Amino acid sequence: MWLSLAASYLFYGWWDWRFLVLLTFTITLDFTLGLRLHRTHDPQWRKRYLWASIATNLAVLGFFKYFNFFIDSTAAVIRAAGFEPAIHTLHIVLPVGISFYTFQSMSYTIDIYRREIEPETNYFRYATFVSLFPQLVAGPIVRARSFLPQFRSEKRFDWNRFTEGLGWCLWGFYKKVALADSLAPFVDQCFAAPETFSSSHLLVGVLLYSFQIYGDFSGYSSIAIGLAHIMGYQFPTNFNSPYFSKSFSEFWTRWHISLSSWLRDYLYIPLGGNRKGTFKTYRNLMLTMLLGGLWHGANWTFLVWGLLHGLYLVAQRLLSSSIERVEKVLCMPRWIQRGLALVTVYALTCFAWIFFRAPDLTIAFSIIRRIATLEQFNWTSVQNKFHVMQAAVMIIILLLAELINIRRNLTILIVQRPVFRVVAMALVLWLIAFFGTFDADSFIYFQF
Repeated sequence: MWLSLAASYLFYGWWDWRFLVLLTFTITLDFTLGLRLHRTHDPQWRKRYLWASIATNLAVLGFFKYFNFFIDSTAAVIRAAGFEPAIHTLHIVLPVGISFYTFQSMSYTIDIYRREIEPETNYFRYATFVSLFPQLVAGPIVRARSFLPQFRSEKRFDWNRFTEGLGWCLWGFYKKVALADSLAPFVDQCFAAPETFSSSHLLVGVLLYSFQIYGDFSGYSSIAIGLAHIMGYQFPTNFNSPYFSKSFSEFWTRWHISLSSWLRDYLYIPLGGNRKGTFKTYRNLMLTMLLGGLWHGANWTFLVWGLLHGLYLVAQRLLSSSIERVEKVLCMPRWIQRGLALVTVYALTCFAWIFFRAPDLTIAFSIIRRIATLEQFNWTSVQNKFHVMQAAVMIIILLLAELINIRRNLTILIVQRPVFRVVAMALVLWLIAFFGTFDADSFIYFQF
């Protein structure tokens, strides 16, 4: 535990030692309030302690992440009214991973308030839980109920665990270095100056971005899971082949699972979930997805992204029975139903990704307009064709591996057969060396 804590603080402090103070403040606040919540039986005081934790955590997160956003938005409204405000923003540096460790620490006090867990009495053990370096800056968001008990057992080096964890890390590096970083230059050009490219080129850019962000973030998660496994810890799965989803509710059980489950357990269900009538169910879905969008960043584009996914979930509930009746009337084969559902979910997800990636709404709508015009909509107008074909090969490799995993469970196969494990790791190493981009500086989820 001591080694893990020291390594975690060294890791985080290497970026900017000043933010170790902020991290320690969050840890100390929720550790202290967690003990008070457990020892106090007065309902009013328990609520005060809970709200002290929630309000302080959200205030810190709001200041660093959203202060300038709200100032700029207010200034824009004042200018629209015909006045020129004398408003100055601050030069605020966003601490890496603040959204992840804030949500993780905040869920701890909420669970104690609900009497679902006992508080941790060892301060340094709790500090290790919040700051453990594999997941500190990009998740997954782990829960105290499943992760804190893991610190109470002694960790010893295990060769099988090491090779299994190394396999996770290598697969994560393939997704990050070979896939995401290789796609980044093409995608960046599309979103930097969409007016200079054809509709087909921009459409390819949007499709490639869907795999760039997936490779980027799921790559972090796989590396974090692998490192934790080597150290003797078990992290939850954070991605589970999301682009094979046949509905948006299924998509959110496969994409960024630790965040979507956090929003479900600590926002959607407390709001009432689907227990208080149809209208309130739709309201709760919209609020949850809007706040999920805002969690990703202080930009109107993230709010639109969250709004779209909220609308998708509402539309799915509204139209599901009608779609089922149409499928029965047409006697549509099951495989066609699934294929159409998969393509529809993926296409609408890509549409929402345009807003997620665009630096502002103007760029997002410019891309949508140019794609919709179908101007020069042909293969010859796509630039960097070799790059696109190489990307297609890497994406096919990823999807094939995920499809095989769905059918056969590759993890179990690799664990049970050491020879297969060695062959798989050697193949992934070769793919990283052959396709990898090693001079990129794109770390999408570090900004969250």
